Amino acid sequence: MRLQEFWSRLDDRFGSMRAQSVARDHVFSVLGGRTAVEALEAGLPVRRVWLAICEEFDVPLKER
Repeated sequence: MRLQEFWSRLDDRFGSMRAQSVARDHVFSVLGGRTAVEALEAGLPVRRVWLAICEEFDVPLKER
């Protein structure tokens, strides 16, 4: 998964305003206590960050 696809999927799933909040404000324990943006900046794989968001927010399997 590329970074552009990550942001596109996030916007599609949550809407542009909430997507930014999910990525910048929500702390994920599975990402080492980081936000999605912090995890990406730390070099974690984009797909791993996306799947962490999906698990936390119960995104249906077909949308993952």
